[in-house]
Amino acid sequence: MLAISRALMMEPRFIMMDEPSLGLAPLVVEEIVKAIWHLHETGITILLVEQAATLALAISHRGYVLQNGRVFLKGTGQELLENPDIIKGYLGG
Repeated sequence: MLAISRALMMEPRFIMMDEPSLGLAPLVVEEIVKAIWHLHETGITILLVEQAATLALAISHRGYVLQNGRVFLKGTGQELLENPDIIKGYLGG
């Protein structure tokens, strides 16, 4: 939250976040997700790099799945959440 707050002091139009949920308790992750969504609602574009695929795709308008450094799949967050390849390979289904 401190890193997000520091970034907001610069009044950005774009923020890149790398693994904002890493190592945090589930309740704190919920607060981070709420903060990210609120930032989006204020008009800030967010590039979210996150290994918690379900979390990231659930709040994303667009998603890109990288494999060996290349875009393997892309689509809306919802499309990727429903994609059988993503479910099998990344969501544990």
